[in-house]
Amino acid sequence: MTRALKGLDDVISITVVHPIWQPTRPEKDAHCGWVFGNPAGEPLKNSAGEGGPFPAAYPGNEVEPFMGAKDVRGIYEAAKDTNGKYTVPILWDKKQNTIVSNESADIIRMLNAEFNEYAKNPGLDTYPEDMRDAIDKVNDWVYPTINNGVYRCGFAKTQAAYDTAIDELTDSFDRIDKILQKQRFIAGDRFTEADIRLFVTLVRFDEVYTVYFKTSTRSVAHTPSILNYVREIYQMSGVKTTVNMEQIKAHYYCSHPILNPYSIVPRGSNFVKLLEESHHRDIVTEAL
Repeated sequence: MTRALKGLDDVISITVVHPIWQPTRPEKDAHCGWVFGNPAGEPLKNSAGEGGPFPAAYPGNEVEPFMGAKDVRGIYEAAKDTNGKYTVPILWDKKQNTIVSNESADIIRMLNAEFNEYAKNPGLDTYPEDMRDAIDKVNDWVYPTINNGVYRCGFAKTQAAYDTAIDELTDSFDRIDKILQKQRFIAGDRFTEADIRLFVTLVRFDEVYTVYFKTSTRSVAHTPSILNYVREIYQMSGVKTTVNMEQIKAHYYCSHPILNPYSIVPRGSNFVKLLEESHHRDIVTEAL
């Protein structure tokens, strides 16, 4: 999303992994994770051998272009980094043939500041000096209670753990609602990285988290200040191309057999279509 907003599409390539986790080394261990699309491949099932059939490559999924790796695990192995989890996103250095970073918060800041000489929109600064304290403070409560909060709800193994997580998420959701009734963006009057980090969770909230992770105490569609906030960001130049709800839903509903054994994907309410409507935030801001 930051790459698109900064206009780095022509100088930093991107490869989108297949949304549904698969076994990576079934002959060696039980690891399941991200694989690359294979347009010529056979239809897939989930990692437990159920559900589907799913396409071996969704539209936009491509083969790995640098070393022909079949999966993200192969990227880490090529970089001799096998001590942690094989996660995405990955910022890959094509000259050094290694991983620069796999931490989204760090990659956002790199893309914001380190490639301005190549960017089409170098004037966009998502981490301006005069707002850094406000941005950091927002990130400090949004990450544990919203970004990670949905996972704490969805993967809770006790009622007590779920109750704690959903209470914190609900309180923070209401806090966001109150903030956005008073100001345009979550950290102040300007769009920043705090909005990027919040948006990517909110855009998945109704179609995925309220159902799959049991966060149904609140809904973006039924919270006008948050809905219009998500609409405005979704309609910013380039952002729409980064939101593929079909693949988002395919990943969540089909990658965790423990939560959804047969990988049934709920039809949903076509939330993305709702985001195409006017956000009316110019009128609201002027009134405030």
